[in-house]
Amino acid sequence: MIAKDFIKRFEAYCPLWLAEKGDPVGLHIGTLDKPIKRVMMTLDVRPEVVQEAIEKKIDLIVAKHPPIFRPIERLTQTDPQTKMYLDLVKHDIAVYAAHTNMDIISDGLNDWFCEMLGIEVEDFMTQTHQVKFKKLIVYVPIEAAAKMRQALGEAGAGEQGNYQFTSFQSVGIGRFTPMMGAHPAIGSVGVPESVQEAKIEVLLPETIEAEVLRAMYAVHPYEEPAFDLLSLGNDPIKYGIGRVGHLPQPMLIEDFVTRVKNVFELDGLRLVEPVVHPKKMVQKIAICGGSGGNFYPDALKKGADVYITGDVYYHTAHDMQANGLTVIDPGHNIERVCILRFIEKMNAWKKAEKWDVEFIPSITNTNPFQYR
Repeated sequence: MIAKDFIKRFEAYCPLWLAEKGDPVGLHIGTLDKPIKRVMMTLDVRPEVVQEAIEKKIDLIVAKHPPIFRPIERLTQTDPQTKMYLDLVKHDIAVYAAHTNMDIISDGLNDWFCEMLGIEVEDFMTQTHQVKFKKLIVYVPIEAAAKMRQALGEAGAGEQGNYQFTSFQSVGIGRFTPMMGAHPAIGSVGVPESVQEAKIEVLLPETIEAEVLRAMYAVHPYEEPAFDLLSLGNDPIKYGIGRVGHLPQPMLIEDFVTRVKNVFELDGLRLVEPVVHPKKMVQKIAICGGSGGNFYPDALKKGADVYITGDVYYHTAHDMQANGLTVIDPGHNIERVCILRFIEKMNAWKKAEKWDVEFIPSITNTNPFQYR
């Protein structure tokens, strides 16, 4: 298969537009216009991961963390960090990254954390995006209706809640007269024509308008398709980073800390507790994978007893403590759970689409920290 066809399916699940502003998601190295046989999923792209990819003859790496987060000033063999870029190019290994979009999507990284910890999700923690709906109304000959509905659905139109390929269809008579210079699919130049047509209506988020219109034009049999595209006043779809939810029963903070350590197989973690009257029983939990220290005010607004996030900055920890918030910092590396989760999803797509490609989890440990 071609890499861009796989990435098209990946982005249908984990769209680029959901990433936070300035987040360098997408293709980082190589090309997607090439055949692929072996795809590797990893958390980080490090020299050891690149060596693993070379040994396993990988064609495409999909990473959670973008390998080029800041501009590269020099590209030399002497620096291990930049040498790995040269090695990737030399061995024709493309690298694609999904970062904060993976955190924000429904059934994404933060949802998986909650599932693992037994947290019943209620809401996202911090709103990041708001997307409005549009309605496409397109008219086609009745015999072309099924093909049109299928094409629009495959482009993402008609997704509403837990339903896909939703649409409404009615039947009427379309009338037109082809003029000089026209090349009509039905009828003749200068002769009035009437055709039984289907009127197909679908909803779509504004973010996929271009893709849906391309799909419509691609399968429409008419030289000049007749359609309406309307902005709607429906409630927008809201997206956010982090999750907030409840444990089924209150727990002692000590027991919950032990659960976090056991679930993520940690040798240790960092705990921030309020100076005055630390909370002993906890039930409402906020969580944001990665480095989410800056989002702690939203955890407070949501009334969380505990906030779980990684890489908490020293002075931010003081602020959390002063505001009476209990914080668990299990580190950044717990995001490695995305590797096997995405391998499962990729294999499901492979089965459904009958792809001839192998999906391989990276087994390289990229956690730089140890506890002694």
